[in-house]
Amino acid sequence: MNPIPVRLRIYLSILLIVIVVGIVGMMAIEQLSPVDSFYFMIVTLATVGYGDIHPLTTVGKLFVIALILIGVSCFVGVAADTVEFLVEQREREKRLAKLNMIIGVFFSEVGTRLLRKFSVCDPGISQIRTALVVSNNWSDEDFKKAHALLKDHAFRLESRSLPLKELHDFLSHHKGFMLALLENPHLYEHDRFTDLMHAVFHLAEELISRERLVDLPPADYDHLSGDSTRVYSQLVVEWLVYMQHLKKHYPYLFSLAMRTNPFDANASVIVQ
Repeated sequence: MNPIPVRLRIYLSILLIVIVVGIVGMMAIEQLSPVDSFYFMIVTLATVGYGDIHPLTTVGKLFVIALILIGVSCFVGVAADTVEFLVEQREREKRLAKLNMIIGVFFSEVGTRLLRKFSVCDPGISQIRTALVVSNNWSDEDFKKAHALLKDHAFRLESRSLPLKELHDFLSHHKGFMLALLENPHLYEHDRFTDLMHAVFHLAEELISRERLVDLPPADYDHLSGDSTRVYSQLVVEWLVYMQHLKKHYPYLFSLAMRTNPFDANASVIVQ
């Protein structure tokens, strides 16, 4: 859920202060009980004004005038901003739902296959494999622990051990697909996935731009290692986030994702 906007928080804070000051003031000036003072403040700020309780002294009337000038404006502001916040929240949820569809298509076409190619060349895969073999029994706490493990893991791919020509052909074939994703306006609702897409596209450009991918200078291999590691580390994290989303909202898609889990050596698409 989105955080409460700053403007709404300011209005709520001022309104709360006005209510507290009003209750204390009416108790002191008009000698009302705490319940009557609270009741009077609510019907006044809500502009209901039943008239059954009203200030009797001059000081009380002036005090109430000041409260109305400040409090009613804040009350109206809170009501308007709350409606606006709820509408924006609903619209954002719709946009995120569309974005998750885009993420699903990405993993179906590119992401999962890249993970297979990278993970078999990851010398430290044994350290994180257990955190990536997700099951139906996983809770949010299990996903949280897996994310913590990935956060502390030092991802490192060595480009000399990667099938660079195979990656070149694969990413070249899907370049148009990735360009189409980058052009989707919903993509920019999700900074982390946007960064991942830029990293994948950059790696594709690096590989496509080279006339050959063998017998490269050591510095160039190191450069490709950095680009590959960047993609791999972001890809793993985004994959785990997407798995948690599928488990919560789309169990049937989650079932297929687990049967094609790129980190599970025993995974099989065939339902046993």
